[in-house]
Amino acid sequence: MSALIRFDNLTLGYNRHPAVHHLKGEIVAGSLLAIVGPNGAGKSTLLKGIVGELRPLQGHVELCGIKREHIAYLTQQSTIDGSFPIAIYDFVAMGLWAQFGAFRGFNRAARARIEEAIAAVGLSGLEDRPIGQLSGGQLQRARFARLILQDSPLVLLDEPYGAIDANTVRDLAALVRRWNDEGRTVICVLHDFAQVRQDYPETLLLAREQVARGATGEVLSEANLLRARQLAEAHGELPGAAVCSSEVGASAEHRHA
Repeated sequence: MSALIRFDNLTLGYNRHPAVHHLKGEIVAGSLLAIVGPNGAGKSTLLKGIVGELRPLQGHVELCGIKREHIAYLTQQSTIDGSFPIAIYDFVAMGLWAQFGAFRGFNRAARARIEEAIAAVGLSGLEDRPIGQLSGGQLQRARFARLILQDSPLVLLDEPYGAIDANTVRDLAALVRRWNDEGRTVICVLHDFAQVRQDYPETLLLAREQVARGATGEVLSEANLLRARQLAEAHGELPGAAVCSSEVGASAEHRHA
């Protein structure tokens, strides 16, 4: 398979403080890759670098055969404003903005696609419900429906299963596997090692630098995990990372809605 993403001595950070150091390598098209590591390891930062929300401090990210605006990017759920007055149907329909724009009406085929996406995540019958009345699991299903409409060859997921019920995790994980079976490249930041071992054949272990990358069973060895913890403790907390990460995530959620 050909490379879809290349990292060339990539360093990313906030306020000139590096959060990901000197990353090199490539991700081939059709990969199903988990990104894991301790808190503050640079996992979400790397996704922001891929999608272009953060400019590299050094090196660069090369995308091969895909434009950044066509990447399907799911930020962490905390960036959603539940008080915004929008119904599920319109929220999901935002996934077609790249094709139709913000003010152009949807044709019959587009409306059918929206309804199919809502059905695919198990929200049929709730189309008119405001997003502020949704449970965490329902909201995440709606966000996945929006990704379906983007129909992108590259899907980035940042902690997609946090604070949602087990049934929703099961259903959305099955949807991710289906996307990959269709030939899409999926890169997912996760904390649950059991799920990583079950669903993701390839893993990148970060602790601001690459600790290990390759077959999941080999990467998640006790020696590698210990090394990641030691590096995280040595680096300590990145100054300003939490604030900057949240602000960038909220911007990305708006831009990729």
